[in-house]
Amino acid sequence: MVAPPLDAATAGRFAALALACVQKEYPNKIAHVLNSPADVKPPHDLTPAFYGCYDWHSAVHGHWLLARVARAFPDASFAREALAALAANITPNHVAGEVAYLSAPGRETFERPYGLAWLLQLAAELREWNAPQARSLSASLTPLEAAVADRFQTWLEKLAYPIREGEHAQTAFAFGLALDWARANRTGLAALLERRVREFHLKDRDCPIAYEPSGQDFLSPCLAEADLMRRVLPPTEFAAWLTQFLPRLPAGGSADWLPIGVVTDRTDGKLAHLDGLNLSRAWMLDGIASGLPATDARRGSLLATAKAHADSGLAAVTGEHYEGGHWLGSFAAYLTTARGKAVTR
Repeated sequence: MVAPPLDAATAGRFAALALACVQKEYPNKIAHVLNSPADVKPPHDLTPAFYGCYDWHSAVHGHWLLARVARAFPDASFAREALAALAANITPNHVAGEVAYLSAPGRETFERPYGLAWLLQLAAELREWNAPQARSLSASLTPLEAAVADRFQTWLEKLAYPIREGEHAQTAFAFGLALDWARANRTGLAALLERRVREFHLKDRDCPIAYEPSGQDFLSPCLAEADLMRRVLPPTEFAAWLTQFLPRLPAGGSADWLPIGVVTDRTDGKLAHLDGLNLSRAWMLDGIASGLPATDARRGSLLATAKAHADSGLAAVTGEHYEGGHWLGSFAAYLTTARGKAVTR
């Protein structure tokens, strides 16, 4: 097993990290295009649903974390707190403010693609959760969900090349989140994503994973692409593609081929990204293994490496420093609930 199954105590610890920040407005890092002096406003006026957790995308996946753990443990005390926070922030009026902000001139690139993809993941969580409060929240979020999906689709139709980096602009991770949402909610976007993923990546060879990580990565360009391709290709085709893409992936069960990312200062928000890299590598490696035929000899090395990264990444989810505390809980929950594997081709 790559990571211990999420239990109520650990879920409560992750929830506490999100509860501490989804309504914490400052410090706040905004990526904000000013169209006039009237746009000089505090975060809660600009984006009234997702103004906390230091930045918009962290607020969005902080809300996803609360929905995820409350859905998994509906009788836990933290579930009531999570639902109260979700209900306070995801209201029709607040969502209307979010849509207005997103639609203003000059904001076509706002939170694209990372934040937009997480918004779709939050929408998916609420839609799948069969509880009265979740249905109400989902209905409130629907106008923003639709606006984000439209924006994602318009951009994808024009995008000429994938974006291969280890931070927010990376397309592979965002495409995976968006595809998981689209298959259940917008089949036209799902078909477009599958076609573009094949166009972008089917001929890729020899990904330079030895060059990873860069000093502030929280996503692996090589592993994110492979984790995306296993969503699109059937196991036998995926196995053949992976042989060309990561030709030096070992078959002996060793984890030594991919060292764990080292964080030298967890008070530095960019350097602390590497704790997130270890968490995301863990779920990506696990996902890649799940996409291979059961008899594939590389699965042992993939799973051993995933476990080593999971152990390191989960140990860092303490909340001691806000630089990591405002977002690492979401990555930990995505890993420990196997959210990325809970989809079908």
